[in-house]
Amino acid sequence: MATRRYLVKRQAGAALLEALVAILIFSMGIIALMGLQAVSIKNSIDAKYRADAAYLANQIIGQMWVDRANINSYAHHPAGALCSFSGAASTYDPNMTGVTPNPGWLKQVADTLPGATSDFQQVIVTTPTANTRLVTVTVCWKAPQETIRHNFVATAEINMP
Repeated sequence: MATRRYLVKRQAGAALLEALVAILIFSMGIIALMGLQAVSIKNSIDAKYRADAAYLANQIIGQMWVDRANINSYAHHPAGALCSFSGAASTYDPNMTGVTPNPGWLKQVADTLPGATSDFQQVIVTTPTANTRLVTVTVCWKAPQETIRHNFVATAEINMP
C-alpha cells in the first residue's frame, strides 16, 4: 500500500505537463499555418502584378501591330540598365491612345501597377531584317514595402507591310 501511494505522488502533475506540451505543439502548428497564409497572400498579389504587366505589355504590342506605319515612333527610353532606363521618351500619341501623354499606355501602366512611373518602362523597336521590326517591351514596378523592382519583358516580331 505504501508503494502505491508513492507511485501516485510521483506522477502528480504529469497530466498538467502533458497538457502544456500539447498546447505548445498545437500553437506551433497554428503559427505555421498563419505564416503559410501570409506567404500565400503575397504570392497571389505578386501573380496579379505579373499578370497585369503581361496584359499591359501585350496591349502596347497589339497596338503597335495595328499601327505598323508608325511603329518606330513607339520607342520609349531605349537604353539603360534594367528598370533604370535612359534615352528619349516617346512622344507619339495617335488619338490620345499611344504611349504618351495621358491617357496613353504609360498612364495605364502607372494606374495599374504600384510604383510604375513612366521612367521605369521601356519600349525598344529594332530592325533585325528587312521588313521586320523586333519589339521588346519591359514593364517595371515596385510592390509596396519592397526595395527591389520587379519586371516583365515581352518580345514580338512584327512583319511590315
